[in-house]
Amino acid sequence: MRTMMQYLFQSMNFRGDATSKPYKDLLQGVGTEEISHVELIGTTISRLLDGSPEYKGRKTDPVDKPGAKGATPLQIALDTSNIHHYLVGAQGALPVDAAGNPWSGSYVYNSGNLVLDLLYNLMLESTGRLQKCRIYEMTDNKTARSTIAYLIVRDQAHENAFAKALESLGVNWGAALPIPKTNAEQFPEVKKLLDMGLQSIQYTFSADDESQAAKLYRGASPSNDGTELSTAVMPEGFPMTIAPERREEFAPGLDKELLALIQATAEVEIATKGAVNQ
Repeated sequence: MRTMMQYLFQSMNFRGDATSKPYKDLLQGVGTEEISHVELIGTTISRLLDGSPEYKGRKTDPVDKPGAKGATPLQIALDTSNIHHYLVGAQGALPVDAAGNPWSGSYVYNSGNLVLDLLYNLMLESTGRLQKCRIYEMTDNKTARSTIAYLIVRDQAHENAFAKALESLGVNWGAALPIPKTNAEQFPEVKKLLDMGLQSIQYTFSADDESQAAKLYRGASPSNDGTELSTAVMPEGFPMTIAPERREEFAPGLDKELLALIQATAEVEIATKGAVNQ
């Protein structure tokens, strides 16, 4: 969330003449991609948490009665590092850090000085990739590793973006802030994406395809991996499914009467729109 908000605010507050538009477009493109990363991470956490208590309660008895064979539906929460995923989040993601501290807008760095902002962004992406490599080594869950591997590679793409922007401004960033060597290619999921060149593509998310980010994101990769940088409008999407009901969390908590009301309301809206269109 920090990278998302930081890059978007830097883009929204950007100042300069027409010749500086490539920098604004680059910040906006990376920031827009970070929105999808928040969704990806949040959905992954939610799916991994979903069903973790392994509750098998009957539909006729949503919550086991106290003392019934010792069943306590959310007992797992007492053995986890952050009980709030169950107490507050209904087995879902929360806008907090690993220690449970709530996200704060004070994390956003937007100095107004382009060089300082780009240096900070490069450091942020490098640190993020390093930490994701550590997280990868903490789990053998295939879903988690797949998500983490994708983010590792995209972090490298963003490092390349900010490094190239700094180079265009005459900043010898590599002497003071070299991109850390994490050897992430040793992770099979990461190597597959690197072989596809995903670390050397930056998405613009420009619907009219008028982004000028390609004026910066081009040429040999700062990662020195032998690849050439290029831009594309956006990556291919993937359909998402809705998580199942969790009766022990009272989520979504819709009974037959409420479901009937929702259906009736939807039918009225459809009928009304049809009449207006005629």
